[in-house]
Amino acid sequence: MAQQRERAPLPKPQAAPNPYKTRTGLSRVYHAGINSMSGLRAAWQTESAFRQELTLALILLPLALWLGRTWTERAVLAGSVLLVLIVELLNTAIEYTVDRVSLERHDLSKTAKDLGSAAVLLTLLLCVLIWAAVLLPRWV
Repeated sequence: MAQQRERAPLPKPQAAPNPYKTRTGLSRVYHAGINSMSGLRAAWQTESAFRQELTLALILLPLALWLGRTWTERAVLAGSVLLVLIVELLNTAIEYTVDRVSLERHDLSKTAKDLGSAAVLLTLLLCVLIWAAVLLPRWV
């Protein structure tokens, strides 16, 4: 009978301490909220697409609550609108990151930005399809 050797457990990888991640508890939550508001403010000030989509969201969100017959319909309608804003923010983050690395024209930079833009386009299409699927059967 072959004797099995016990294996020592693998050591847990130690992440390098991040000097910017020292807060915990409510302090972390508070400062995360401040950072989030700064991000929303930056998107509003620098991205016309975000301003357009947020303006449309301010119209569509109350409509979602009014036109939805059930809480599920309301959630799906409102969620599809919020998803557009979320993907637009992520696309903006990708664009800023690419520009931070280099402003030189490069095929990979263009592809990264095009992929982010495609994600926004598909999310807008999804939003339109969801609204049509929920509302069109009532009028047809």
